[in-house]
Amino acid sequence: MAKVNICNVVVLDNPSPFFNPFQFEITFECLEDLPEDLEWKIIYVGAAESVEYDQTLDSVLVGPVPAGKHMFVFQAGPPDIEKIPEEDAVGVTVVLLTCSYKAKEFIRVGYYVNNEYSDPELKENPPSKPQYDKVERNILATNPRVTRFKIDWDDTTEESKAADSENVPPIQSTESESNQMAVDSGSAPCKPLAAFNTESNSVNSLSGMEVS
Repeated sequence: MAKVNICNVVVLDNPSPFFNPFQFEITFECLEDLPEDLEWKIIYVGAAESVEYDQTLDSVLVGPVPAGKHMFVFQAGPPDIEKIPEEDAVGVTVVLLTCSYKAKEFIRVGYYVNNEYSDPELKENPPSKPQYDKVERNILATNPRVTRFKIDWDDTTEESKAADSENVPPIQSTESESNQMAVDSGSAPCKPLAAFNTESNSVNSLSGMEVS
């Protein structure tokens, strides 16, 4: 059973110019105290045909994490345009939000991203060399794709360690599951991944946790 549930993710400043930072307001719940850090990452997929063009935009360590519900804003700068193939500069790509515990990824939330020119003339006649300063980024926040991975949270046995070193098939949420999320109010436990909200004020709090 997972010890961490993501309750809600709010995509902030969306849509926005291509060079604006990515911003995600993340609410999650720990079912018990975690002595080690959670590692969060934002990964930009530069081209669909190869992971060679994937870019980790930023990573942050949050912890140790006490039991309960927590929220923070995760911000990362735009991708390096020199690492994006010119033919993939405009169009649909993906941004990934991942979380790991003890270097083991247990959840991944993927969003489609539509990059297109805001100028109608450039839409009709795109330049041969991308003009990123005229590209608008729109994250399709209402339809995330959620993938869960089984991990051994406590490293209790040598057998479980060996199992973790293999490629464990992910548990993918159904479409209805990924569109059912709501953050519970008060101290009630949150539901594991349901339909994400897409509008919120930016709040940057960590319930007493440290970010490094």
